Amino acid sequence: MNDFIFYFKIGWGHIIDWSAVDHIFFIAVLAAIYMLRDWKQVLILVTAFTIGHAITLVLSAKNIIEVNERLVEFLIPCTIVITAVSNLFLKTFTRKSIRINYFLALFFGLIHGLAFAQTLKWMLASDQNFWMAWLSFSVGLELGQILVVLLILLLAQILVGFLKLNRHYWVTGVSVLVLALALQIAIERWPWSEKKNMRAMTTAKKGLMTERSTEESGCLAIKFI
Repeated sequence: MNDFIFYFKIGWGHIIDWSAVDHIFFIAVLAAIYMLRDWKQVLILVTAFTIGHAITLVLSAKNIIEVNERLVEFLIPCTIVITAVSNLFLKTFTRKSIRINYFLALFFGLIHGLAFAQTLKWMLASDQNFWMAWLSFSVGLELGQILVVLLILLLAQILVGFLKLNRHYWVTGVSVLVLALALQIAIERWPWSEKKNMRAMTTAKKGLMTERSTEESGCLAIKFI
């Protein structure tokens, strides 16, 4: 049970924590074109993203596929840029016009799953049940995604639904802001800047391993008592 809670927190934190701002940006810009009344479509969208990252999370964590970590970290903000630009070219918000978002969610979910897998591999001890860790980690991710989407939909409902802000202004504003931030992240993560990227990944690994060590120490203390 302690392990389930631990990996749930890791999954939850990988979406909610500000250090995971790239994943927050992707979810936000993906959901920006929807209103609260579109919650069923958004649920399908989140499910498509979940299916995508669940597939590559398993494949990468089980070492069935291997992808350069620096390249993956660079591709994450690239997915945000493409999604934001796609929003800017929308003229209407009919179901037919935004159907491409389902494809973007599924396909880009595959890329985000590779990043999630790196976190899971760093944390998973050799004697632990992979599928239990994967399940609890994925549940944490999913609930985190739903929370981010819900906040975006509520904000859209307040500004567009109640305060009568033009919907195009809302979508354009969110998309341009996120686009600018994602471009900055992409530049910082340029995969051929070796020293900067290696330093960032080393810091991330140390943080995750410290958290894991703290959790295990707490569990041992409880058992001892």
